Amino acid sequence: MRGAHPERHLEAEIEKTLAFRPAETVLVACSGGPDSAALSALAARASQHAGATVVLAHINHGVRESAWQDEGVVLALGTTLAVRVLCASVDAAKSEERLREARYRALAGLAARVGASRVCTAHHAEDQTETILLALFRGTGHRGLMGMEPQRPLNQTVTLSRPLLRIGREALRRYCERERLPYVLDESNSDMAFRRNALRAALSSLRGPFPHLDEAVARCAEIVREEHEDRPRAHVRRELREALKGSVGLRDVTFERLEAAARLVESQQGGRVFVRDGVEVTVRRG
Repeated sequence: MRGAHPERHLEAEIEKTLAFRPAETVLVACSGGPDSAALSALAARASQHAGATVVLAHINHGVRESAWQDEGVVLALGTTLAVRVLCASVDAAKSEERLREARYRALAGLAARVGASRVCTAHHAEDQTETILLALFRGTGHRGLMGMEPQRPLNQTVTLSRPLLRIGREALRRYCERERLPYVLDESNSDMAFRRNALRAALSSLRGPFPHLDEAVARCAEIVREEHEDRPRAHVRRELREALKGSVGLRDVTFERLEAAARLVESQQGGRVFVRDGVEVTVRRG
């Protein structure tokens, strides 16, 4: 994060992403971990500026012996932030998928209870990387490579929102430390019997030589989603590829330069773009 007060930049970024409406009620799913604790505080601050209301929702899975301690931490966090906390419990499921489905059903029920239009979860950049790579290792197609959606319908009346997908875990932990927020660490995250944990450990050793790993994976997911949904940026990319096909000197243009050119064309509604070494291509848009 930039500047002498990186937490202020993070707050501004999340406030823009959440885009609260006046009098809106939003439910924030909070496990008690540092990621959801940071999101809870960021959302609470943003809601005050917009005249909206944030309610914390804790789902007790009853899987770990420390589950009740987690609930206590979330209640303490709610007191710290001066926001309402709702708790619900679900029966421990035999599979992670069933547990996730039960959690989302419980969150939808709590959202209906308080009239919330959105449920926000604290999935962050590293979660997105892990999700995409796990899908890739299963032999996924383009849908798996799109990763988690920034938002999707949770049911007919409630939207599930993931405002932290571009934010790293470490930035969220530092925010908790700076703001002195209570949080708990899940000891099961170190259990290598879970595939996600094994992948997480491997990725942590790769982030040194590849410091922009998560940004690159997130960019890949965004591009695949744009292509799949046939968004305007995807059209611009196709135009650029066609324009470059006949130019021998431009066949090895880096991906980063092509993306920069695509953004420029998009902002200018088309026109001439210098790609490399004074060579230009013309792309017409609209």
